[in-house]
Amino acid sequence: MDSAAKDKMKPTIPPGSSCPGPEWPEQERAEQLARGAALKWASGIFYRPEQLARLGQYRSREVQRTCSLEARIKSVVQSYLEGVKTGVRQLAQALEAMQGVREALSQAHGLLRGMAEAAQTLEPLREQVVQHKQLWALSQLLPRLRAVPAAVAHTQTLIDAQRLLEAYVSLRELEQLQEETWAPLGGLELPVFEGLGPLAEALGQAVEAAAGAAGRLAREDPALLVAAVRVAEVDAGRTTSREQAPRDWRQRCLRALQEGLERIHFGTLPQPGPGALAEWLEALRVALPAELATAEALVAPCCPPQYKVVQLWAHTLHSSLRRCLQQLLERTELGAADTFTLLHWALHVYLGPEMMGSLELGPEADVSHLEPLLTLENVEQLEATFVAEVQASVTQWLQKALDGEAAEWGREQEPDTDPSGFYHSPMPAIVLQILEENIRVASMVSESLQQRVHDMALSELSAFLRSFSDALIRFSRDHLRGEAMVPHYVPYLLATLNHQSALSSSLSVLQPDWVAPGALAPVEAALDELQRRICRLVLEALLLELQVRLQVEVGVRVGDTVYYEESPRGMPGLNRLSSRVYDPCSQPLFAALPSRQWLSSPELLEGVCERTARFCQDFRHVRNPAVQVLWGERLGRGESTHGKGVQDPFDRAPCSCCWRRRSVPWCCSIYVR
Repeated sequence: MDSAAKDKMKPTIPPGSSCPGPEWPEQERAEQLARGAALKWASGIFYRPEQLARLGQYRSREVQRTCSLEARIKSVVQSYLEGVKTGVRQLAQALEAMQGVREALSQAHGLLRGMAEAAQTLEPLREQVVQHKQLWALSQLLPRLRAVPAAVAHTQTLIDAQRLLEAYVSLRELEQLQEETWAPLGGLELPVFEGLGPLAEALGQAVEAAAGAAGRLAREDPALLVAAVRVAEVDAGRTTSREQAPRDWRQRCLRALQEGLERIHFGTLPQPGPGALAEWLEALRVALPAELATAEALVAPCCPPQYKVVQLWAHTLHSSLRRCLQQLLERTELGAADTFTLLHWALHVYLGPEMMGSLELGPEADVSHLEPLLTLENVEQLEATFVAEVQASVTQWLQKALDGEAAEWGREQEPDTDPSGFYHSPMPAIVLQILEENIRVASMVSESLQQRVHDMALSELSAFLRSFSDALIRFSRDHLRGEAMVPHYVPYLLATLNHQSALSSSLSVLQPDWVAPGALAPVEAALDELQRRICRLVLEALLLELQVRLQVEVGVRVGDTVYYEESPRGMPGLNRLSSRVYDPCSQPLFAALPSRQWLSSPELLEGVCERTARFCQDFRHVRNPAVQVLWGERLGRGESTHGKGVQDPFDRAPCSCCWRRRSVPWCCSIYVR
């Protein structure tokens, strides 16, 4: 290195300073501290005059120290300069190497550019080489390619003859040949293989058709079913070098099994009509267990274990039946009979020992995880429909029973009697039988439906009792007004009292153990009210009879004749009472019963007692306890009506006839207190 370069590398020292100028604030501060420390040291040493004598020593020592420091600094700087020199030399060598590499890369780039130009000139040759390889491969495969059309036709013949395994082997040979030609030809498809796609689809359809008829084939031709399943299983493990979508014949086979079951048993829904649904469900009750038995005994041995044929059969039949019933409920309005049949079949028969609950059905069926055949909403809807239909029918039946009974009241004959001599009619038994039978039928389905029908039955019975009471009122009103004269008015009133008694005594059939106490209270109250109304009607008939009799026998005759027509026995009343001249101011003597006018007449009182006794002859046809209630009603009515009008003078009224007969003891209680 020359002297000029060395001078450039030396640090520049500013004038008046022995060290380089500060390049950083820390350096300047350190320099100030050093100077301050030196001044302090010098002022301390030379503070005394006697120490000035050693000034030369201090000077020489500091000179030595300064020289030592300069020598050390020069040594460090020299080492630094040598390192810099070495680095500069190495950098120069690296620069020379990089220039050499750059020149080599430029040469290589040029060579590569020349080779690319040469490769472009060889591209036609390369294409000719590829074509030569393809032609060579075709020349090698040409004998086999010529046989492809015949092989395709032969495979189609095998498919038509349902020789599925042989057809699949032939198809795989053709596909293998196609793969062998596909790779050498660079993915080029030869026209000779265009028929392989339709051929494979035809074989897949044949396999699918065989699986769809698995139940029939398992009985008639199990070999064909086994062949179809084996073809589907072998094809599932097929691998190919070509990018083709999997045929997935196994899944198609399983779907065909399910669709075949649905088509056989649930292809058509039952047509609306009487008994159509019951016949369809009965056919299913016989067919489904037979189908499961066939699957377990015949179809399962023809299929691999992973197919789980019995479980597949059970779940397919269940899901198809469930979907079929949903469609049936959506499109058809079921009547009461069909609703009951469907509910009973779905909740009891289907899950019973005859079908899904059969002990012969093995655990492979896995029926414990099946969904309910009818959802809760379906059951709720069907129960509501059944109750509404039954209620309409019960209302109609009860109305017919009431109309028939009311028509009997106008007959010329007296009411029918039983062997014991009591008035009898089948109407109470019919009413209770209708209600009890509907409750019993509902109990065959579920407790909820039984409770609903029971509540409906009580409601309808209450409504029937109200209608019965209204019919009695119309019957009595028409008779008393003369619009419809009834020959045996009172006997039929007494017969209705027996009807009420029969209903009351048999009401327990509508109160089984599961019914809450007090559920029959409204019906019992309606029966009591009906009983009181009948008793009032009978009492009013008696009062009217006595009133008319007194008017005829002791009434004031002004100027003409009063006509009286004797009524038949058992009807104590008048069919016609008319007067052409009658004093309108005269009040019926019965309004002041008992009256001094007739109590003072033994003959008149005797006639009243005889009339009353004859009126009460029909009471023997009334059953207990209704007859006791009737006697009590008579006594209560007599005391309440006439007790206030009886004074001490009437206690001595001559009623020896009643006391002697004792046939109508309550009559004396009316007239003699």
